[in-house]
Amino acid sequence: MGERFFGWQVVWAAFALAAFAWGIGFYGPGVWLQALSAGRGWSVAAVSGAITLHFLVSAVLVARLPAVQARFGLVAMLRAGLVLSAAGAAAWALAPSPAWLVPAALLTGAGWAMTSGTAINAIISRWFDRRRPAALAMAYNGASMGGIVFVPLWAALIAGIGFAPAAMAIGATGIAVLWPVAGRWFAPDPAMLGQHLDGAEVQRAASGRGAGAAAGSLWSQPAFRSLSLAFALGMVGQMGLLSQLFSVMAPALGEAGAGWALSLATVCAVLGRSAAGWLLPPGASRRGAAALNFLVQAAGSVALLAAAGTSAPLLVLSCVLFGLGLGNLLSLPPLIAQAEWPAAQVGAVVAMITAVNQGFYAFAPAIFGLLRDLGGDWTVGAAALALQIAAAAVLRWRR
Repeated sequence: MGERFFGWQVVWAAFALAAFAWGIGFYGPGVWLQALSAGRGWSVAAVSGAITLHFLVSAVLVARLPAVQARFGLVAMLRAGLVLSAAGAAAWALAPSPAWLVPAALLTGAGWAMTSGTAINAIISRWFDRRRPAALAMAYNGASMGGIVFVPLWAALIAGIGFAPAAMAIGATGIAVLWPVAGRWFAPDPAMLGQHLDGAEVQRAASGRGAGAAAGSLWSQPAFRSLSLAFALGMVGQMGLLSQLFSVMAPALGEAGAGWALSLATVCAVLGRSAAGWLLPPGASRRGAAALNFLVQAAGSVALLAAAGTSAPLLVLSCVLFGLGLGNLLSLPPLIAQAEWPAAQVGAVVAMITAVNQGFYAFAPAIFGLLRDLGGDWTVGAAALALQIAAAAVLRWRR
């Protein structure tokens, strides 16, 4: 029997990286908002503005990530991202006034860009082609684990030892654990270990798939425009709904019940992503799967509208349906890019889609909050429903 394929070890290492990256860069700011607004009396608008800056900085930088990786190497880029994330979290905690959140957001935004979705895809794509859907699903499940573990961890540590010690402890632990992980599991590639993509005995010839999409800039290609716009719309709906869902459900479920319902949505995200990764047939339309994913989330928005803020069973059902599609908005764009562009272009396509998504969804909490103030709680489900249906329609449009 030949040597065990190293790629699956890389997947679990990427899972750990994703948990840390999302624990600081995605879920962290929401907890920090509460710590700074309630704990220090700072304006919610000011802190929220810094959170928007955090995501916008990441959107600008993530488009340049393939060039950064090509110049400095994958391991150096990931280690820099770990340090920037940890230093940025400490800067958020130590900021003496809201104005100091601006440099803090620059640090965490850069760290988030270097360790999040585009970086995870770069790690996995070096080892997997045919089995990339399953490998990406497993690695990106670390993002959901980041929400399951880090949100209560942040809350408990901030309440127990204070914001600054909590930020330093989490950041230092992440660097201590993941710095050697990057060198051990992310430095090698299959050729260095005498292995091949997917653990195959013989390297498969390049298929040349999507060769027609190689001409011109990405923005000149209808396939790219429809893909990036669809997932940008979907991510605005997802982020906007997530930003309001807890407070929408709290009157009917109580704060503890609303928290458990959101945890259920995160668990369903793991299940939905795993199912798509392992059960999606090799020849199936990945755009079709993504459109179906948006429609499942749209059904969750319908359940939220039908609940009218008072029906506990319908609120829980909305979390289940919305959660089943939650993780796939992260893992499906790289899989569609893999199927529709030449292998050499996939990294750039994924980076640009990620940048577009973040540039859009950075404003989602403010937009949904404004709609809710103007029209009431029902607007949250209605806006999400409209965006999810639009995303499914755009995804099928190429011309």
